[in-house]
Amino acid sequence: MRFVVAIVAFVLAAAAIGLGVAQRTVLAGPASVSSTVVTGSAPLTIIDAATLNANAGTQSIEVAGDGDVVLAYGRTADVMAWVGEASYNEIGWDAETGELTATVVDGSESSADLPSIAGSDLWLREFTGTDLLTRKINAPDGISVIIALEPAAGDGTEAAVETPEATTEDGTAVDAVDEPSPPLDLSITWPLDNSAPASGPLVVGGIVLLLGGLGAFLWALVHARGGRGPRRTTPKLPKRPKPPQLKPQKRRGDAPTPELEAPRAGSGRRRAFVAAGLLTAGVLALAGCTTEAQPQPIVSETPPGGPQPVAVTAGQFSGILTDVVDTVADADEAKDAALAGQRLTGPALALRTANYAIRTADAAVAPLAPLPSEIVPVMLPESTDTWPRRVFAITRAEGVQAVGLTLIQESPRENYKVAYAVTLIATVPDVAPAELGSSALAPGNNLGLLAPEELADAYGDVLINGDESEFADLFQAEDDSLREAIGIDYKTTRRAELPTSATVEFTNGPGEEAPVAFLTNDSGQIVSVILEDVETVKPVEAGAAVNPSGQVKALSGKTQSTRGIVATYGVQLLFYVPPVASDQEIVLLGYAQGLVAATEVG
Repeated sequence: MRFVVAIVAFVLAAAAIGLGVAQRTVLAGPASVSSTVVTGSAPLTIIDAATLNANAGTQSIEVAGDGDVVLAYGRTADVMAWVGEASYNEIGWDAETGELTATVVDGSESSADLPSIAGSDLWLREFTGTDLLTRKINAPDGISVIIALEPAAGDGTEAAVETPEATTEDGTAVDAVDEPSPPLDLSITWPLDNSAPASGPLVVGGIVLLLGGLGAFLWALVHARGGRGPRRTTPKLPKRPKPPQLKPQKRRGDAPTPELEAPRAGSGRRRAFVAAGLLTAGVLALAGCTTEAQPQPIVSETPPGGPQPVAVTAGQFSGILTDVVDTVADADEAKDAALAGQRLTGPALALRTANYAIRTADAAVAPLAPLPSEIVPVMLPESTDTWPRRVFAITRAEGVQAVGLTLIQESPRENYKVAYAVTLIATVPDVAPAELGSSALAPGNNLGLLAPEELADAYGDVLINGDESEFADLFQAEDDSLREAIGIDYKTTRRAELPTSATVEFTNGPGEEAPVAFLTNDSGQIVSVILEDVETVKPVEAGAAVNPSGQVKALSGKTQSTRGIVATYGVQLLFYVPPVASDQEIVLLGYAQGLVAATEVG
């Protein structure tokens, strides 16, 4: 029986080890599935989420073309908004053949008018490569990939040739036909789960069975040798005579007592060993049927879904802010208003443009403070899927006062630009987290003590008339350092400083940039507005003249004027406006002000 147990153990061990090794080799399936397609003649290529997730797992995309390949991915709605009316190659998946497909979707926009997709603020990630680009991404539902091929710059292989305008026989001009874009070789590879989780237990169990079978075999050999092998006999010694014994008489009715047969030694151990072997084989058989490990879910880079998506994610905004700060810093150093205009607009651009002109005329004038970006304690994007889109953020750096930024993206193909950049003088109320965002309110909404479009006029009246203003009770005067800088006391002092031969008139009003308002957690609003504070100095006597100085002189280019000088100061304001039923006052949270225009009176 011991030999039978050993043979069974050897057979089971060979089967377990062989099956375990086979699962890793001959029985293992392919490690990935891949498909390749050649795109059409459109300048853009789009791969939507359905195609990207046609097979489970991380997508490895390889694109080959003659030039600089740009690949980016973002939310599908954003990608298609950027595409607009342009033609594009739509990459699909044929489930029957298991292959990628390419279809050209014709659009009305000329490819010559199409800007580069590189550097768009809509993309979650962007990659570039020359002639060949390979990237792995995890694209959940709602994400699409956009690819474009841009000719390598400065390769010197082709000279620019002006294409003559196409005309009909009667000389009427017709629209030129777009040149087809060169095709791309595109392939997508998905990993397959060919792991064999039972392989390891099968091999280990087979080894255990092999050792058990070897032990049983050795035990059987020892037992057989001890039971049937040759024995050495010893000669018998003569027996001692037995002393006589008296035998008792048997009593009637006594029966002989049968002797019980003792169990054979080792039979219980053998049965236990057989049972253990059978139990091990059963466990291994069940292990071979264990369900294989499931792949880990793909982590999305997009924010959690809601009624409306946020304009930008935290990751997007980090890249946007870095580019804004770097571009503005370069523009400040070069005094280049056009460069600054790539990332600034409205009041923020007007202030820096004027500063560049003033510094060019007067080198003693200091540049404006750079925008900080090291720490972003607050980022509040608008919850919307349309344009324009707005974002409010607070940024600061070590040892520098925090700055409140209001950014606007006017259209899908434009990048975010800073419209308002103010230095904070008060604490901004709590707002929604970046993952949820907030609604941007209309300038004329009546949810607060004053509508956003009324703030500039009302606060401007307070600056000119002080406590006598009809709006003075609506605004908190405590800690309002701007009132001290350009309020009624400053204006009174300014009048007193002028000679009797000149007069000064102060006026103000809202600028052209529309207010931007966001909801706060207490149903109030944070509102960015622009106030233009105008100072007009005129001579009052015949033959008298005014002599501008400082920045007004540098910006106007006038050292003297008999007609007068008009100086316009752009005052960017950030307010907290309490809800309409609140007993709180409107608080000035921050401001930035400076000369933006200086001209002679017309």
